Amino acid sequence: MSERKFSKESFLNGEIIFIDKQIKWTSFDVVNKVRSSLKYQYNIPKIKVGHAGTLDPLATGLLIICTGKKTKEIQNFQDLHKEYVCTVKLGETTPSFDLETGVDKTFPTEHIKAEDIEGAVLSFKGKQEQMPPDFSAKRVNGKRAYNSARKGKSLDLKPSLIEIYDIKTEAINFPFVKIRINCSKGTYIRAIARDLGKKLGSGAHLTELRRTKIGNFSVNDAITVDLFQKLL
Repeated sequence: MSERKFSKESFLNGEIIFIDKQIKWTSFDVVNKVRSSLKYQYNIPKIKVGHAGTLDPLATGLLIICTGKKTKEIQNFQDLHKEYVCTVKLGETTPSFDLETGVDKTFPTEHIKAEDIEGAVLSFKGKQEQMPPDFSAKRVNGKRAYNSARKGKSLDLKPSLIEIYDIKTEAINFPFVKIRINCSKGTYIRAIARDLGKKLGSGAHLTELRRTKIGNFSVNDAITVDLFQKLL
C-alpha cells in the first residue's frame, strides 16, 4: 500500500484502501477523514467514499474504504467472512458487553477451569441464532438500537442467523481469555463474550477487539489514516 502512487483520477475512478482503524474512532470518522483529505489534496468538490463493514469505536483493525466507482463493490466485501482476535474478561458484565459502559454486575469465577473455558469457546462453532446487543447499529423502528439503549429505553431486537467457521482459545490469563474467531457477516463479538459468560455460569465482557482479516485481506497490509494522509 505504501508503494502505490495515487492521483485525483485514480480516486475518482475508484480506489480500495485498507485502513488499520485506531481505537475510539468510528468507521464514519475514518470515511469522513479520507473524504475530506481527498477533497483538500486534489481540490475535489465531491467524491464518493464508503466503508465495507462497521467496526465499533473501541475496536481496532482492518477497515476497507472504497472511493469513486469502487463504492459499487462495497457489498462484495461486506459479504466476506471476518476474522477477529478479542480479549474477554470473565466475572463481570457491562450493559454494552464491552468497555463503552461501566461494570453493572459481578459474578463468581472460582468454579471455572481452563478446560471449561476451552470447551465453552469451541461450542460456538457452527450456524446459530445470535441476539444482537442493545448497544448495536441494528435498526429498531427506523432508529439505531444504540441510541435507544443509551437513553435506557427497552428494545425489541430479533435474533440473527450467523455462522462461526472457526473459533479457538489462544491464551488464558485468568480472568482474561484471548480468542480468535472466523465468522460470517453480522456476527457480534460482544454478544459472543456475553454468551460465553453465561455458558460458564458467570458473566463476561470484551476488553479488546481487533479485526485481523476480511476474506483474504489482512490488517498486515493496511495503513493508518495518518500514513494515508502522508502518502497523498
